[in-house]
Amino acid sequence: MTDTTDTPGTDIRLLIVDDQALVRMGFRMILDAAPGMRVVGEAASGDEALRLGAETRPDVVLMDVRMPGRDGIATTRALLELSPESRVIILTTFDLDEYAFGGLRAGASGFLVKDTRPDELLAAVRAVASGDAAISARVTRRMLELFGDRLPAVEAPARDSLAELTPREREILTAIGEGLTNGEIARRFVLAESTVKTHVGRVLQKLGLRDRVQAVIFVYEHGLAG
Repeated sequence: MTDTTDTPGTDIRLLIVDDQALVRMGFRMILDAAPGMRVVGEAASGDEALRLGAETRPDVVLMDVRMPGRDGIATTRALLELSPESRVIILTTFDLDEYAFGGLRAGASGFLVKDTRPDELLAAVRAVASGDAAISARVTRRMLELFGDRLPAVEAPARDSLAELTPREREILTAIGEGLTNGEIARRFVLAESTVKTHVGRVLQKLGLRDRVQAVIFVYEHGLAG
């Protein structure tokens, strides 16, 4: 099921992917009722999600991690190749789910449990649409500690970009890996929060990372964590 009609405006365009119709219906009711959001499609399988993702180019995709056939991890990886500008939020039943973490390593920008409160869902969608993460770096790091050795490694950057970071950017990267927010980083280094935000953006750009979640993974995998 999809609605590909394009209307002017700045609405966040959403694709819901889940093999349970009632789950899709519940999320759609919440999202369509929220100002500034519009569901442009629903998919019951990974293959259907790829087709609709290519057609609708959604800003944010809510992706069930466990589906028959092509699961959410494989679908996330393939969808982001088709539509790199899209952002994916993994839907899972449990916190600290190994499969949800697999979705993060496939390129998702965060995860939510399916029984999350409506206000948390909307906040996560807005955060991811703005380029942030829908999961705290602290939780991501805990997931790395629990499951990192059992999952395939993230592809390394085409070249070693760490050398391109300034000493301050290197400090900012390490702080992100510790799970610090922009405000906490600003207090640690006595910087304006706007300055920290600029540094974070430059770090992500230089390292070719999509968001803070991938930055935490990068810190962990390159032995930069304190």
